[in-house]
Amino acid sequence: MLRDNQQFNESIKSNSAFLDELRQKMPEFFTASKYDEEGNLVESSAFDNEKFQQALKEHNIDELSSGYRLDFIGKNYAKKQAGERPTTVIVPDNDHNQKEENKNSKNLFFTGDNLEVLRHLQQNYANSVDFIYIDPPYNTGSDGFVYPDNFEYSDDQLKDMFALNDDELKRLKSIQGKATHSAWLTFMYPRLYLAKKVLKETGVIFVSIDDNEQANLKLLMDEVFGEGSFIADFIWQHRKSSQNDTDVSLSHNYTLAFAKNRLIYKLNSLPTDSSKFTNPDNDHRGPWVADPFDAPNVRPNLTYAITNPITGEQHLPPRGRHWRTTQEKFASALKDNRIIFGKNGKGRPQMKRFLFEAQSKGTNPFTIWTHLGTATNATKEVMALFSGVKVFSTPKPTELIKELLIIGADKNSIILDFFAGSSTTADAVMQLNAEDDGNRQYIMCTLPEPTYTVNSDGKQVPTKGGETAYKAGYKSIDEISRERIIRAANKIKKENPLLTESQDFGFKHYRLVPPIQETLEKIDYDDQLQLDLFDDMIDAFSSEKLGVSGNADGFDTILHTYLAKDNYRFDVPIQTIDFAGIHLPYVNNQRIYLIANNWRAENTKALVNAIGKNELVVQTIVVYGYTLEMESLRELEIALNQLENKVNLQVRY
Repeated sequence: MLRDNQQFNESIKSNSAFLDELRQKMPEFFTASKYDEEGNLVESSAFDNEKFQQALKEHNIDELSSGYRLDFIGKNYAKKQAGERPTTVIVPDNDHNQKEENKNSKNLFFTGDNLEVLRHLQQNYANSVDFIYIDPPYNTGSDGFVYPDNFEYSDDQLKDMFALNDDELKRLKSIQGKATHSAWLTFMYPRLYLAKKVLKETGVIFVSIDDNEQANLKLLMDEVFGEGSFIADFIWQHRKSSQNDTDVSLSHNYTLAFAKNRLIYKLNSLPTDSSKFTNPDNDHRGPWVADPFDAPNVRPNLTYAITNPITGEQHLPPRGRHWRTTQEKFASALKDNRIIFGKNGKGRPQMKRFLFEAQSKGTNPFTIWTHLGTATNATKEVMALFSGVKVFSTPKPTELIKELLIIGADKNSIILDFFAGSSTTADAVMQLNAEDDGNRQYIMCTLPEPTYTVNSDGKQVPTKGGETAYKAGYKSIDEISRERIIRAANKIKKENPLLTESQDFGFKHYRLVPPIQETLEKIDYDDQLQLDLFDDMIDAFSSEKLGVSGNADGFDTILHTYLAKDNYRFDVPIQTIDFAGIHLPYVNNQRIYLIANNWRAENTKALVNAIGKNELVVQTIVVYGYTLEMESLRELEIALNQLENKVNLQVRY
């Protein structure tokens, strides 16, 4: 599979992902693919522009002749990345995942490059995520952001892919290791593009940012999600104290909100603040507030004179406005004691809004947030979990994320944060679930960013920002992130002793790891070669051989990587079945994964007999090709072809 993905990535162009999306949504405007006699693809389907133009004319749609677009160095390269397949394997952390509190959890934590995580999730979480929150690098110059891609393709390959001349190639490669606006946009584009694809049609994404890239982020999200999908730009006051080291005290960040489909998505209301409701006249309907009786715009049928019953003064709607109801409904509301004329009865008409009515409707969120904690509060929150040690420098307060979750998700939502940082989002999810008995699930992802560097003497030296964490025993940010979830879960359980056992406070942990170079060189060989030329190509993918912890063998890694590719989530039911001494996973009562060394004729016989006798319902058998000799593979093919029920055989390399 890795070899296939590498070959695919080399062949795709910058518009491949876009064309695939069009092909899925508008297949009627694509020509048919062409194949040779052996079933090999000769010519891919192509977009029929003439047919599309004709359709526009037939529907009296005028095309725009001019417009604007966001452009930057690296855009075509970013588009290519958005269409590439993963080149990493998914390594389960068995030491963690097999613990009692984690083994049945639906929460996920990925350690690795979030672009690779998103590529894997295109399969098993496509159109499945309800809510995304991310807090990406702000590109401030002091946050450590540099464009991380090393342009693994040769100069000639890059020239060919994007039709570049020497000067254009130089400009593209100029963003490597840089923190320019173009570098940041090239970094963000494929991640946002893939994030959109995992969102449900009813999904929403919130992205935090500051002034350094806010304007560029808005344009980028307009391009990826569409201008019509924009919801709001929320302003959060992250600092309340004065900043004396600059001439302007910077006190806010932004959070841009976009829907996947604005036509069908609507933010939730917030719970009503009852503190403003009183009952000075002892109304039997309970506490109320007085709202203006006028509304925007002028409507003749809602414009009439209202007489104050105490002063006799007549009132008309203010200029450019009308009354909220007809004259008949006003008279009814007055009789029902819903109309007042100011606190002393001598003012303009107002309408009572009762607390019970407000609570049923909720309150629409404001775009300026001054009540959701500060950066200082967030730091103290994390320090409290880590016994007063400042292990992470730039967290967000859980109150902020909880507010976003309340207005953007529901109790059963799947929540994704692929810039997880200290895992504030996971903490907020668990807190809300504890408060309202929700069943929200989270997917976290962060890099194993080290808290140290290695000097010329081979000695570990803490980084400038990671010294405290390093001294506390944390070698990477992902370690801090996972530990925060564990400590937050314990805190919530301690503070809420009556919580049911159904509450999910665990998570499964997976690492995304590129194979070592030696393995990559081996999988580049022709699959028709005798496989005894290879070493153990299962063990090559064990956590030990890949240089990570977790105690996963190669079988675990290959299986989980295949499961994601085949649209199975990691909680899919798996049975293990014995076929003449070799145990294979039987997934979702339909698929067998043949990942095994020393597969022989007796194993094939046992497998085929089980299918032929209807002991198993098998639609597909996936074979890890490096473990089966060609003779054994042909034997399996022949035996399966003799079965009454067709079984699809897939061989992967």
